[in-house]
Amino acid sequence: MSFESTSNGASRDGKLVAVLGPTNTGKTHLAIERMLGHESGLIGLPLRLLAAEVYGRVVARVGADKVALITGEEKIIPPNPKYRVCTVEAMPNDTDAAFLAIDEIQLAGDLERGHVFTDRILHLRGRDETLLLGAATMRGIVERLFPGANVVTRPRMSVLSYSGQKKITRLPGRAAVVAFSADEVYAIAELIRRQRGGAAVVLGSLSPRARNAQVELFQSGDVDFLVATDAIGMGLNLDVDHVAFAADRKFDGFQYRRLTASEFGQIAGRAGRHMRDGTFGVTGRVDPLPDELVAALESHEFDPVKTVQWRSRDLDFSSLDALKASLDQAPPGPALTKAPPTVDVTVLETVSRSAEIRDAATSRDNVSMLWDVCQIPDYRKIAPANHAELVTTIFGFLARDGRIADDWFASQVAFADRDDGDIDTLANRVAHIRTWTFAANRPHWLGDPAHWQERTRAIEDRLSDALHERLTARFVDRRTSVLMRRLKEKTMLEAEITSDGDVLVEGQHIGTLSGFRFAPDAGADGPDAKALRATAAKSLAG
Repeated sequence: MSFESTSNGASRDGKLVAVLGPTNTGKTHLAIERMLGHESGLIGLPLRLLAAEVYGRVVARVGADKVALITGEEKIIPPNPKYRVCTVEAMPNDTDAAFLAIDEIQLAGDLERGHVFTDRILHLRGRDETLLLGAATMRGIVERLFPGANVVTRPRMSVLSYSGQKKITRLPGRAAVVAFSADEVYAIAELIRRQRGGAAVVLGSLSPRARNAQVELFQSGDVDFLVATDAIGMGLNLDVDHVAFAADRKFDGFQYRRLTASEFGQIAGRAGRHMRDGTFGVTGRVDPLPDELVAALESHEFDPVKTVQWRSRDLDFSSLDALKASLDQAPPGPALTKAPPTVDVTVLETVSRSAEIRDAATSRDNVSMLWDVCQIPDYRKIAPANHAELVTTIFGFLARDGRIADDWFASQVAFADRDDGDIDTLANRVAHIRTWTFAANRPHWLGDPAHWQERTRAIEDRLSDALHERLTARFVDRRTSVLMRRLKEKTMLEAEITSDGDVLVEGQHIGTLSGFRFAPDAGADGPDAKALRATAAKSLAG
């Protein structure tokens, strides 16, 4: 089976190249450089936060007036942009761009999102050049789908080696500890705060603004540890020397299961940057990795992807039943497998049982509109029935009035417009406001979309800042982190002794001086006490 034509009519004369290899091989950097060599370009990335990062890099090169950022929740589109940076889901169904790239194409095998990646891989092409970027496990799939495609492999720039099992309290500095639930991440970060001075926290549910602020804590050296979910496995550029797995099982949207070898590799590969070698290992209750898995991770050799998820893009909106039948079509070839029901299909099935919905969705336009509303991501994850109720309500407004009522939308936005509360409360509000940000960025859903885009973005930014502050307050001992960073820099410390004998170093209170006797702060223990003693010895010497 091969795909020799695209739905957008783009010529296959344009060069198709697959650039495959492990992490730390510079694939995304290559795509940016290639895109900027063309008069126009489009790049699709797997995460909103990664799209925002690449957008910033391209803007720094060519200016904000030439670059658009398009995600489900954010659209920054200047007049006539030359380059468009998108999440894969937000990529247009067709394009006339001279250059096109799709990053992390191995996600075409993902049960939840894979069908979207497969669709873009099969149907989107740059007029002159197309780059497919991803893991070497996709080589066989690329060659089956596109016989004769040019496949380029890139070797990793540094060595990745296994260092075995270590207690969390014995991990080396510049380490990332990986777990797969917020509760696990928080518990580990709490332990590191008590024993090692603090940790930054990265979860997939964080907004890009909060995530970037947490990453900056680690990158700047304010903390020596990062605790994260597998959100660090894609695209985050971090100065990590060691990756420690504190868990080896995760929920993939359908079941709890052990990580595959390639998933281990995607995450472990974050250790080491450019020519600097990296290590990986296990910690906590995770058993040492078996020899065959270690060998695969160190050599970056994994079982090939055999099939990718597929769902028809030729949807029939003539009726609800016709739409559901078209979504249930079988794939056209053996390298493709029919995707399991995802959130949009499941919510369509649920809401279409309602007589009210069936009565409203009788025209082609309204069936298409209902399917569009079903695309709202379930950011809140309260319960499937709750998400179905939201879809029903929004579709009701659109079918009846042509747009969502301003007063109803304002009341939903106001619910999230508070920055008090603890970490979980703020994270829930971020999830809620992301829902309304998504709705505000849909064309024709609101009477004044520009106003609501600005309002929801401002609320998300404020919530993100508050969430970052709460995370830092809970998981970082600010005094210890400041002192340890300054000690590592081996520079002159700024010390001050007040008239009352209080000793301040770099603005941090470290103890008191009475005559020639120094007394460390009595409230310090563990790493804090060690840092105070070392700081006092250095700043009071001589």
